[in-house]
Amino acid sequence: MADVAREAGVSRALVSIVFRGAPGASASTRERVLGVARELGYHPHTAAQVLRRARSRHLGVLFTPRNPFEVEIVEGMYPAAEARGYRLVLSAMTPTRRVGTALDELAGYRSEALILVGLELEDPVPTGPAQRVPVVRISRHADAHSDVVRSDDEKGMSDAVDFLVGLGHHRIVHVDGGSMPGADDRRDGYLKAMERHGLAGFTRVIPGDYTEQSGASAARTLLAEEQLPTAVITGNDWCAFGVLTTFAQARVEVPGEVSVVGYDDSRLARLPFVQLSSVRQDAGLLGEMAVRAAVERLEGRRAVPREIVLEPRFVPRGTTAVARPDPPPARMTQG
Repeated sequence: MADVAREAGVSRALVSIVFRGAPGASASTRERVLGVARELGYHPHTAAQVLRRARSRHLGVLFTPRNPFEVEIVEGMYPAAEARGYRLVLSAMTPTRRVGTALDELAGYRSEALILVGLELEDPVPTGPAQRVPVVRISRHADAHSDVVRSDDEKGMSDAVDFLVGLGHHRIVHVDGGSMPGADDRRDGYLKAMERHGLAGFTRVIPGDYTEQSGASAARTLLAEEQLPTAVITGNDWCAFGVLTTFAQARVEVPGEVSVVGYDDSRLARLPFVQLSSVRQDAGLLGEMAVRAAVERLEGRRAVPREIVLEPRFVPRGTTAVARPDPPPARMTQG
């Protein structure tokens, strides 16, 4: 600021007034000071500003960078936070990083609220900073202490089954998400829908998770059996992609022989060479509603946690078609 003041021919105090947007400087002076700042490449020292303020206006976000759908949710948070005068501070969960470590990092940046994106079922309930600040969970059920923003995953999976049954499918297999966020509801939605259609005798759940590897493993299991199902519904799009690539290697036609459905309607599902039928969750809206819930708590507009449930939508694309009368025999991949 001293350099800017010297170049602009004003006091450092006046430069501070301009940078803070406080009253006390004319329009022409503001323009001159900001012009000099741009020429000098001046950037405010955000960390120092936070230390001086009584409030940080930081929203701490815990997410998994290896999960592309969680990344899309975080992207949706940025405009929502900026519009309300808040900044996001990100902390990542990785296979070698404990949840507690990630939360401690967010506390170190004086996060006023925490937004937790999709902790797995075995992850411990956050303590420490989570006991002192509002917490918003995405893709979890409501509890007594946290706001929750989630999709109605049971309905989303039920809609996927309804669509496939409408195409004449009966032998529908579900590759589930194990302990991953929303997996229980998606599995329940599949089981209840199959029973509702009188297909309880055809139900089959193959354990999995939200990775391409789990989809590939499930597909290899099906290929080793006497007969393929007519359709496969997976816990998420990446799992479905593993099914698709493994079937392609075995020369199983999708959707001619087997229809495949994913979940999330992520960017992967919309790629031209994939065109995956999927249940759409609105990632941007999930992120926006999570920020809104956190800000409501911080600004005293609401003291009691609440649950926000968004309705998903089935999106048919090129991986689903009318079921064949007789499912084809399974074929093992070579090698």
